[in-house]
Amino acid sequence: MASHSRRRPLRERRTALVFAVAVAAVGVLLSLMVALRPDSEPNAVRAAAEPAATRPSAPRTPPERKPAPKPKPKPKPSKASPTPTAATPSARPSPTNAPRSSPRPASGTAPLAGRIQPHVTYKGVATHYDAADGDGACLYGPSPDLMVAAMNHTDYETSKACGAYILVRAANGASVTVRVTNECPLPCAPGQLDLSREAFAKLAGLSTGRIPITWSLLSPSTSDTVSIRYKSGSSRHWCGIQALGHRNPLARLEVRTGSGWSRLTRTEYNYFLSPDGTGCGGTLRLTDIYGEQLTVDGVAIRPDAVQPTRVQFARH
Repeated sequence: MASHSRRRPLRERRTALVFAVAVAAVGVLLSLMVALRPDSEPNAVRAAAEPAATRPSAPRTPPERKPAPKPKPKPKPSKASPTPTAATPSARPSPTNAPRSSPRPASGTAPLAGRIQPHVTYKGVATHYDAADGDGACLYGPSPDLMVAAMNHTDYETSKACGAYILVRAANGASVTVRVTNECPLPCAPGQLDLSREAFAKLAGLSTGRIPITWSLLSPSTSDTVSIRYKSGSSRHWCGIQALGHRNPLARLEVRTGSGWSRLTRTEYNYFLSPDGTGCGGTLRLTDIYGEQLTVDGVAIRPDAVQPTRVQFARH
């Protein structure tokens, strides 16, 4: 009986040991399962274990960051024209400044004119001088009448004013027509005309000496034709050519060459020079300030001789 009682406790101890090992194994297995669960669940477990004072009542939001400024887009041109105001000038160019595809001068304009333009009234003063026989810097020679004037240096424009007919008006209503045959050197101011005594007397007494005037370019009626003169010393190797009696101011004088027309240079003494003799004694082409062209043939080289032609510029 005693021996039987000693064997039962041993068997019980073995059973208890097996049971403990089994419980321990189950515990280890559960621990592994918990450890291998997704991150969200351990986080939830840890959060639940934290004291309530350390947990925020609401989820924190990240600090607000100001968005970076976006680059301003470049303004696009509006298809509609803005309405101009007093402070905003119109974007459209004015008609007077707008370019034209094929500009054509209107009737009566002078595309080749210099400082003196037709249909323009100029202001200045008139003085007087002793014109003698009417000859002057233009080298026309004696004038058939003494209704002549010396143009101020600026408007003389390297003899471009030579031969121009000018209508001069005084403040008292008197007027006179003169032809430019001379230059009035500095200090004659722009707009000033130095009239022959005979022409000045048509406007005021000579004792007045100086009067305010207005003047404008004329294209007068005339029965004369243009004449040509070669300068003294001219030959086939060098020549100076002058046109006389032209109704309108002369803009160009050209000579015919084998390759076309060659424009000669105008001098202050109103001759057009061919320094190497090109075109001397050949066909000439004259152009006035309005663009009209006259062709002159058969003018021989006869220095100092005035040779009439059969052509004249139109009246404007």
